[in-house]
Amino acid sequence: MVKVNRPHIGIFGKMNVGKSSLINALTGQEVSVVAAHPGTTTDPVKKIIEILGIGPVTLVDTAGIDDASALGVQRVRRTNEALDQVDLAILVFTGELDSYDKNLMQLCSARKVPFFLVHNKSDLHKLDVQITGVDIVDFSCKKPQLPILLDMIKKHLPKSSYSQSVLLDDYVRAGDEVVLVIPIDASAPEGRIILPQVQTIRNLLDIGAVAVCLKDSELSNYLQTHTPKLVVTDSQAFKYVSSVVPPTIPLTSFSILFSRLKGDFEAYLKGTRAIDTLQDGDKVLIMESCSHSVNKCDDIGRTKIPNWLQKYTGKKLQFTVVANLDALPDDAQTYKLAVQCGGCMVTRTQIMRRLNILKEKGVALSNYGLTIAYCNGIFNRVTEIFRK
Repeated sequence: MVKVNRPHIGIFGKMNVGKSSLINALTGQEVSVVAAHPGTTTDPVKKIIEILGIGPVTLVDTAGIDDASALGVQRVRRTNEALDQVDLAILVFTGELDSYDKNLMQLCSARKVPFFLVHNKSDLHKLDVQITGVDIVDFSCKKPQLPILLDMIKKHLPKSSYSQSVLLDDYVRAGDEVVLVIPIDASAPEGRIILPQVQTIRNLLDIGAVAVCLKDSELSNYLQTHTPKLVVTDSQAFKYVSSVVPPTIPLTSFSILFSRLKGDFEAYLKGTRAIDTLQDGDKVLIMESCSHSVNKCDDIGRTKIPNWLQKYTGKKLQFTVVANLDALPDDAQTYKLAVQCGGCMVTRTQIMRRLNILKEKGVALSNYGLTIAYCNGIFNRVTEIFRK
């Protein structure tokens, strides 16, 4: 299995309960500032550690949920946003559970975030709490018993967050030849290829398949003497590549591969067809879950997809772009379509949380690659091998 993204484990609780001390104990480093006065941690602090049996994970230290300072509202908001981005929550408290702690537990349950409790500072406060169905670890950062804490993390961290199904194992076999079309144009990063392409190559090597990488300008000549099992292309090159690859050779894109790995593929298949129902003035949400410069005039999320959608539908549409893991618009229910990128830089948990919110609001869902394919009239062709 390829561990495509690190699972995120968040440390939550009130101010001064020892959240930062706990993360420092787990990492064996002074990752977070520790002080006697409350409110030391402001924005979430992240640190990567390796856990035996799981692999690398990202620990997230958050601000206290009871911060009443001038900046407290913003800090608590950032903490709540972090809760939507973790695969596991460790809820830290000292002494007795109060309304803040109980509210955190309710939030985790409502958002379907796995969690357990850590009673910290056990050298100062005796544990006198029992909750049916909730695991509680008695802990002291002064004398940390890390094996107990790590065992609890292994128990509650969903296996799907660190051992995911990979890209082409259900279709490609050892010895198969797969052509990867990688255009080198203005949108290609200098001196490297992008993460979905790298991970697809690695997956094919793990399978024992033959990965042939070439530019779109070389594809036609190559196919005159070779018949690969599959052609995978950058979605932006769909129009040309689909005209060159014979109908007898299956075709898909890197973005579509990642829509299966990271997103809700069945919802995407159904939601993409909503493009045909768009009307003048309808709102479309573009979700670009990564950070990059947007100075390019041909940015795929901000320029190309809006242009393709308006050309295909013949309608004047309104577009909103949500970058990285920023919060969804407050009026998300008013959008007719939401188009998610492949999500190579984020976890499946992070994508699925926002997709589920949109599904509950009745918003049709699609993906960059599927939307581009639909606008180019090749939607059925590039999804055929996965629909079978």
